[in-house]
Amino acid sequence: MRARCLIVDDEVPARAELRYLLSTFDNVQVVGEATNAEEALVLLRSLAYDLVLLDIKMPGGTGLEVAEAVRSAANAPKIIFTTAYPDYAVEAFDVDAVDYLVKPFDAERLGRALDRALSGSAADADDADAQPAARAVRSEPLGRVPVQQGDRTVLVDESSILYATAARGYSYLQLAGERVLVSLSLNELERRLSGHFFRTHRSYLVNLDHVRELRPDFNGALVLVMDDQRRSRVEVSRRHAGQLRKLLGL
Repeated sequence: MRARCLIVDDEVPARAELRYLLSTFDNVQVVGEATNAEEALVLLRSLAYDLVLLDIKMPGGTGLEVAEAVRSAANAPKIIFTTAYPDYAVEAFDVDAVDYLVKPFDAERLGRALDRALSGSAADADDADAQPAARAVRSEPLGRVPVQQGDRTVLVDESSILYATAARGYSYLQLAGERVLVSLSLNELERRLSGHFFRTHRSYLVNLDHVRELRPDFNGALVLVMDDQRRSRVEVSRRHAGQLRKLLGL
């Protein structure tokens, strides 16, 4: 059964291009189009869609507002943002977007987003518990992480990363003064970074070089206090607390 898709974009050529690209996929059927946020909400409340391809900036409201309005609904559709603006990715994932595509993109990139939305495999993989502490030692780590900033890619050195958190197949990197989004899952980051990083929780990957304190939690787990100015705190699950103590010789 094909997924029912709604296209939301105020530009006619953009909607036509999306419809054309989607026509190349057998598992998706376009059953509606909207030109602004108000139309989108009317359609979303009148029919159960499986998937929405959603622009950011439109008359009468933003795509972010549309996503926020439907995210808590029963059987809420999966949201893929398709936009010319690269600067709203963090906000998009904060409203549970599955993917964020910056125009122009091709059928291959759209196909990866559809796979993520319709199979859930990326999110499931990211939620899986990491292997025991032996995984902290990896061969040939790359040590640098690509971060997209507008039309350029900045390579962030692992030494500047305090910790990373999961975000539906993507990850947020917490740096000393900012948080940035990267198109790598925690599992991919774990393979890419050196043995200084430890998976403290299925949702956290921590640079042990930036840990300032370990504090016991009330349920037998640990909380790490980082060495940044805000003294950020990172949870260590009970399962991984013992492994971390052994790794640190405690």
